[in-house]
Amino acid sequence: MLTFVENCFSPRTAAFFDLDKTVIAKSSTLTFSKSFYQGGLINRRAVLRTAYTQFVFLAGGADHDQMERMRQYLSALCKGWNVQQVKELVAETLHDLIDPIIYDEAATLIEEHHTAGRDVVIVSTSGAEVVEPIGELLGADRVVATRMVIGDDGCFTGEIEYYAYGPTKAEAVKALAESEGYDLSRCYAYSDSITDVPMLEAVGHPHAVNPDRALRREATLREWPILVFDRPVRLKQRLPAFSMPPRPALVAAAALGAAAITAGLVWYANRRRSAAAAT
Repeated sequence: MLTFVENCFSPRTAAFFDLDKTVIAKSSTLTFSKSFYQGGLINRRAVLRTAYTQFVFLAGGADHDQMERMRQYLSALCKGWNVQQVKELVAETLHDLIDPIIYDEAATLIEEHHTAGRDVVIVSTSGAEVVEPIGELLGADRVVATRMVIGDDGCFTGEIEYYAYGPTKAEAVKALAESEGYDLSRCYAYSDSITDVPMLEAVGHPHAVNPDRALRREATLREWPILVFDRPVRLKQRLPAFSMPPRPALVAAAALGAAAITAGLVWYANRRRSAAAAT
């Protein structure tokens, strides 16, 4: 528990949170694939590929090469999307899709950091059009996210203006510290991925949350605290005592989500086998 409240004469401090699998239980960008499909931005094949990518992301974490392939895929996928339409789709489905997958433990930490007088900053590789509304939902003070180039026609060009990933996250943290007057030696950071080690080592209080294998090994060597977040809960269901809905309900929800992804993958595999046989 965070019990220390910043003295008004102390340097400013902040808590930097990665988003995917640290604050929320899934990839923020991939979670909106169904909404983008229903809005006509992607086709069914893209939905299935996105479901598979989400499965890989959740099953073992994404290393540098996987994240690079995901970046290239998503950049090509969103080329030509109308930015205003994307924002509207995210706004319409934000509470239904993101609210249920916010970790209760993360929401509690955010509240405790605010109570202690620290700013809360979300630092995510996902796009700003997705991350900024989630940051607002969480009550974050600032957001650092990937920004895509927008053409004169109001659509994504497929090019990336700023990629918030790996060392770039650490650079953003240091730039914020300089502009906002944060004392990084007294700041906190939380992430699940080995790719965020530069951000974690930039602060005085790094924490590994649901770490992938490589980050767990690194955190153990450096004696960084390792936290396990496993209680997703709707924000509106959280009481002052941080009570949780019955555990069986959470297990059932997780089982339904896993079943849906599995069914999609099985259908996709069967279809490919049938096509191969016909050929």
